[in-house]
Amino acid sequence: MNRILAYACLALSMSLVGSYVALSKPLVAALPVFLLAWLRFGIGGAAMLHWLKKPAKERPMNRQTKRLLFLESFLGNFLFSICMLFGVSMTSAVAAGVIMASIPAAVALLSWLFLRERINVRTGLAVACAVAGVVLVSLSKQEPTLHAVAKTEPGPLGKTAWLGNLLLVGAVICEAAYAVIGKKLTGVLSPKRITALINLWGFVLVTPFGVWAAWRFDFASVSSSSWLLLVFYSLAASVWTVWLWMTGLKTVPANQAGVFTVLLPISAAAVGVLVLGEKLGGAQIGAFGIALIGVVLATLPQRNAPPH
Repeated sequence: MNRILAYACLALSMSLVGSYVALSKPLVAALPVFLLAWLRFGIGGAAMLHWLKKPAKERPMNRQTKRLLFLESFLGNFLFSICMLFGVSMTSAVAAGVIMASIPAAVALLSWLFLRERINVRTGLAVACAVAGVVLVSLSKQEPTLHAVAKTEPGPLGKTAWLGNLLLVGAVICEAAYAVIGKKLTGVLSPKRITALINLWGFVLVTPFGVWAAWRFDFASVSSSSWLLLVFYSLAASVWTVWLWMTGLKTVPANQAGVFTVLLPISAAAVGVLVLGEKLGGAQIGAFGIALIGVVLATLPQRNAPPH
């Protein structure tokens, strides 16, 4: 695949993630978290049934590939969601933003450890810009700091903030592992089949919790607009973003791909401003500019790079 097209797939994937994260707020208010996850995997799986079939030219999966598929779903879908949702509920949004900003650096580190990908000077600078940009935008938000919240609300948030931060660090590690394992899988399976199989594992893992949540839930209380939003959320989260990400990873090294995760908060902020009526300050615009410089540094062609 053309490298520019691969970059476009990675950028669109992370932009879609940021968009559906911002638009999923009404869904979280309307549906229990585990029921929402179960329905997401179910709807996504129904849309990808034809992707599960093994292509004629694809080799049969060995034990290692099956193990990697399970880990990809368990870490990237199941455990990441649990760490993220519960972590954010226990700490401040500012702290969450700062911790999640370390994803590009975590991807670069894990890709060096497990894939033996070299981190050259420009990729290192790109990761630094990405992290700095998202840290700055997190700190520039007009929200109470964790210390201030702990003083005014000595209850759950102040006492459990350390646990929330620890869970968010776990979410960062899960997301970095998702990128690195995905890179290994793209060497043996097609992006479409990877997307369908890890979604299937996600559905299996969350089914016990989803059934438990559905048993006591009043489905009639959900509006028709929320059901339509759920369909979009399911297709975006389970199908489009994963397929685009795996398609890009097939060509781009994992440490470079990790830089594109900065587009998640940028697209979420754009949706917040354009759709939800939120305000964007000068400091936030500057921070996003720094983050985008990181993407540019990561994607500029090398001077002496061999032709692809």
